[in-house]
Amino acid sequence: MGERRGGAGGGRLAGQVGAAGGARRRPLLGGVPARDGDGDGDVCSSPCSAAMASSGEELSSSSPDWADSGTDLSCPELAGASASLLDSGEDFEVLEDDDDDLSELPPLEDVGRARTPAKEDARPSEQAPGEAAEDPQEWLDVLGSGLLKKKTLVPGRGAESRPRKGQDVTVRLKAMLEDGSVVEESPGLTFTLGDCDVLQALDLCVQLLEMGETALIVSDAKYCYGSQGRSPDVPPNAALTLEVELLEARDAPDLELLDGKEKIGLANRKRERGNFYYQQADYVLAINSYDIALKVIGSSSKVDFSPEEEAELLDVKVKCLNNLAASQLKLDHYEAALKSCNLVLEHQPGNIKALFRKGKVLAQQGEYREAIPILKAALKLEPSNKTIHAELSKLVKKHADQKSVETEMYRKMLGNPSASGAPAKCKDKLPWSIPWKWLFGATAIALGGVALSVVIAARN
Repeated sequence: MGERRGGAGGGRLAGQVGAAGGARRRPLLGGVPARDGDGDGDVCSSPCSAAMASSGEELSSSSPDWADSGTDLSCPELAGASASLLDSGEDFEVLEDDDDDLSELPPLEDVGRARTPAKEDARPSEQAPGEAAEDPQEWLDVLGSGLLKKKTLVPGRGAESRPRKGQDVTVRLKAMLEDGSVVEESPGLTFTLGDCDVLQALDLCVQLLEMGETALIVSDAKYCYGSQGRSPDVPPNAALTLEVELLEARDAPDLELLDGKEKIGLANRKRERGNFYYQQADYVLAINSYDIALKVIGSSSKVDFSPEEEAELLDVKVKCLNNLAASQLKLDHYEAALKSCNLVLEHQPGNIKALFRKGKVLAQQGEYREAIPILKAALKLEPSNKTIHAELSKLVKKHADQKSVETEMYRKMLGNPSASGAPAKCKDKLPWSIPWKWLFGATAIALGGVALSVVIAARN
């Protein structure tokens, strides 16, 4: 079958696709369903470098000043308006939030709280972390900081059998708190190595495992669930001990050969992982996950997709771009966020979230004149949205203040500073009144002299 482009087109993402999953789900590790060894389980988490992919053209916009708008921002009906499209299930953040309040995150697309499995009865591991720590010479300090350590319990088949980044690996996993409580257990967890699909501690250390090796990993909270924790079983700032056995490593399937459902499922898993990192306030890894999802969607394909599958891929792409813009805004990457918003608006000119974020980006850059008409367009599409109303009102006031400052600056540049009162105006006019009187008098005398000269000359 001839080659065609899947989704929006783009390059091939070699070795970054997990095996297509089935319907059965296992417990969650890090907020995203991982896949088990036979392709129908769940997903975990891992560290990667952030790919800040965002490109596109800026949507040009010019419109009359705010005063010409027919929108009544003080409309009393707004206070009692019913939940709108933007408000359903998610709230926008405000511009002046210098301290990130994770209780009111920006409106990510389809952010869902994954259900966590009930805590299992605490069972001691084959070797307790405390006992293993008595032999410090056997521990490998993975990062050189003492925050992530690995110890081999059962040797593997040699260094040449270690997995490579981009491969799909399957591991047996048991995760425990310091008191030995088991918070995660999976007999066959499959994920793509190096794709930020699982906890960073797991992703970093699995690269060091040999095939068949069983290892104990002791990790600081920084490389697990961080200061947020995972409700209800992992408290904030909790260190974890992971018992891991590497069962299998294989090359990831070719993106070009994925059918529509497989590609949609894979892109959604990467996007959901990005949502998890966003909720953990790790915006760099969130951007990386969204970027991987976009590469999956834009990869070329040798399989024909149905119109419904094409539409669903486009929907996932728009969600990823919107969430990418939100993460870029958090990192003050305004130009990248603007490009992400413009890409959304190319596909959906009336996308309220993209309009709102584009207005925010322009406002952050001080471009109030351009930001106001964009937010007005968003408010026109969603008149009852209080957040857009409040944001727009703030920008109008800022724009008025900005114009006032600019006007005063121009007056000073032209040597005509703003008048402080009527007496000052009189003083300004006084120096001009005397020269004009003398000028008129001198002109009259000159004309009289000319006339007298003409008369004398005529008599002679």
